[in-house]
Amino acid sequence: MAELVKYDAACRALAEAHAIDEVKDIRDRAKAIAAYAKQAGNLEMEIQASEIRFRAERQMGEMMEEKRRLGLFATGGPRVKECGSIIDPHGTNEEVKTLAGEGINKYLADRARKYAAIPGPTFEKLLAERRDRIERGKTHQGSLIDINKIKRDARAARELELGNRILALPKKKFGVIVADPEWRFEPWSRETGMDRAADNYYTTSPLDVIKARDVASIAADDSALFLWATQPMLPQALDVLETWGFAYKSHWIWAKDRISTGYWSRNKHEVLLFGTRGKIPCVAPGEQWDSLMEAPRRGHSEKPEIFLEMVEAYFPNLPKIELNRRGPARKGWSAWGLEAESWAVV
Repeated sequence: MAELVKYDAACRALAEAHAIDEVKDIRDRAKAIAAYAKQAGNLEMEIQASEIRFRAERQMGEMMEEKRRLGLFATGGPRVKECGSIIDPHGTNEEVKTLAGEGINKYLADRARKYAAIPGPTFEKLLAERRDRIERGKTHQGSLIDINKIKRDARAARELELGNRILALPKKKFGVIVADPEWRFEPWSRETGMDRAADNYYTTSPLDVIKARDVASIAADDSALFLWATQPMLPQALDVLETWGFAYKSHWIWAKDRISTGYWSRNKHEVLLFGTRGKIPCVAPGEQWDSLMEAPRRGHSEKPEIFLEMVEAYFPNLPKIELNRRGPARKGWSAWGLEAESWAVV
């Protein structure tokens, strides 16, 4: 009962605090009490003290944002950081505090901002889930709220919002483009080296034709490109990625179950380049797929569907199109190309 009274009193003190230094003082004391309770083996006191600390840090983040909005937080170089405050540059002659002047380091400030960005009901739910995990012995007693979960939730919300916004554009745009261009690889001799060329299976195009393809016209301002490339055409593929308006970010490797030919090595893999334009939400920590994936070869130049499954996992809500699709469009996708059964936008 005494602990509950102290907890309620701390909550009231937070509600009545009007300055960041007051809130930080409550936060620091709660942190010290939690450490003491842990040593004493008082689990309930430790949980309550930690919750006060989290609430105080969230309140600090809210107050920091309000000060920043009003221009009452200074940013600047070494002189500002050293003195901890400056005279209000707007001419009020009031002292403007820096974070350092409030005794807040960058790690605490970053955490406070993250907590402040969480909606109130969600924050309360996270505290309740943390208490439940601790009481069931599923987490370390000193653990903070799961920041990675917050990042995953925020990323999912951002990706959903972006998908809805792209779909609402008056002209059809795509947030995700997967392309498997009809690369024309020039052998050392077209008289003796064409027996295994891609031209024997489908129409290929010179590099300039592929680069001139107006992919930018169907790409949303915030979008991602997955571009297939063979080993000898890797420089050309990077050139195409940039020409189409995307910045290279990463790539995946398709490890095949059969070996094909090559001049310098017996090729057994292909590369899937990844580029972005605008502000595309990055996949949440811990949810990235492996960069190397094994899958069997099928028809000539046909790519494994597992890579499209990865794309769907990364961007479930963005409108997607596959360029140079072979056969019917994948469910929920649009398809384009000479070998696509239909050129339809869904």
